[in-house]
Amino acid sequence: MSGTSLDGIDVAVVDIKGSGFRTSLDVVARHTIAYPEAVKQALLAVSNTMTHTAPIARLSFLLGELYAEAVLESCRLHGVPVDSLELIGCHGQTIFHEGEPVEFLGRKVASTMQIGEAAVIAERTGVPVVSNFRERDVAAGGKGAPLAPFLDYLLFRDRKLGRVALNIGGISNITAIAPGASPEEVIAFDTGPGNMVMDALASRLSGGARSYDEGGAIAGGAAVDERMLQAMLSDPYYQLPPPKSAGREQFGAEFVSGLVATGVPLENLMATACEATARTIVLGIRKWVPFRAAELIPAGGGIHNRHLMSRLGELLPEVRIRPIADFGIDADAKEAIAFAVLAHESYRGRPANIPSATGARRATPLGKITRA
Repeated sequence: MSGTSLDGIDVAVVDIKGSGFRTSLDVVARHTIAYPEAVKQALLAVSNTMTHTAPIARLSFLLGELYAEAVLESCRLHGVPVDSLELIGCHGQTIFHEGEPVEFLGRKVASTMQIGEAAVIAERTGVPVVSNFRERDVAAGGKGAPLAPFLDYLLFRDRKLGRVALNIGGISNITAIAPGASPEEVIAFDTGPGNMVMDALASRLSGGARSYDEGGAIAGGAAVDERMLQAMLSDPYYQLPPPKSAGREQFGAEFVSGLVATGVPLENLMATACEATARTIVLGIRKWVPFRAAELIPAGGGIHNRHLMSRLGELLPEVRIRPIADFGIDADAKEAIAFAVLAHESYRGRPANIPSATGARRATPLGKITRA
């Protein structure tokens, strides 16, 4: 998995038994490999922007090489024989996502694009690959996101407790599972920016030397600009009912440049962006989750921002924030694990999306299969 934060590649090696929501998981190994800075900048240059086909094609094949190397390195470091791997699930790097149809050449078209050539991964590893998961959900009328709710329901459903799974990556998303809920009753959507805006501000503050606010130290040490906060919270996206998805198209470089152009000091913008992330997560829960959540189970890179997590606790005093480690899952590997599970289901022709989460007309197998 490589997400919208563009921080690198997360690899999870997972033993999977069973099928559907009777699946059991054993995470054998996990490993993260950072993107080289030049690769990160090249990806930013082709994400949600006017570009040329040449860098997209080159990056797609380069990412295939990097993904394959990440798998092989992870296996070597953790003593996993490569020939014991039966299947690889690869989300790819999203460079454009528009889950809502728009007018284009006389037709209404929704679209999404993830790059990272699966043929390269299969060739380098000798293992079949399932990739491009989001496209089939979009074709079925869905938003193409979020897809992690399949794993969330598998892990966190409970007959008595209402739970909300929270992932804070570049974008924040939640999966709300009512007590005794069926898969058709799951509510899931992107709440808004996660780390994306804060990471961009950290890069500006450090002159490109640092890509995130370590521990939330900058945000926690500066004052929130209340006028700017209210302007950020007034974005129409937050009033849209789920299912809905967000990305760099809404909260990427153009959005950050607009914030910086206001002249508010960068430290105060960082504090304000952090507060906006916390507030919009809480807004999403309070506005669109129709049951009382007893537990919030966070994952993703944002959990390392202590100031952000402190604010979530203060804004949701009635909800227990429970470590995902209680369920045997590494918080930094959750999405990589999710795509291992989605690949396992889709390779066998079984549905792997949850229509109530994505808005698809039906449950369907996801992804494209590249044979070894």
